[in-house]
Amino acid sequence: MSALPHDPTPQAGYDSAYRLEAHEGPQTLAELRAALAVLDPTTLAAFNAEHDAARFGEAQAAVVTKYRHLLALRTRPEVAAAVEASLDNTDSPRPVEDLWAFLGGRESVA
Repeated sequence: MSALPHDPTPQAGYDSAYRLEAHEGPQTLAELRAALAVLDPTTLAAFNAEHDAARFGEAQAAVVTKYRHLLALRTRPEVAAAVEASLDNTDSPRPVEDLWAFLGGRESVA
């Protein structure tokens, strides 16, 4: 195992403006903190305070998820546009066929 810091692979794009997947965005606490520092130092301070106050496990994961979403909302124009379209009801819903295709591509647990 290498002692070198995590080197994120370049992202070609995001799968969806409506969902942040695990492989998208910062992948380590150091990367998240660096991105938040560039975004806004007060946001970084708020993240650090919430993360330090959270217990290990789900509580810390929830804080990380919250700030990863906040980062995506503030830095990805397609995410902000999707949220705005959803709020003012100008977004076009995806056809149900897309849902069935997605569900059909997943392995069934039954």
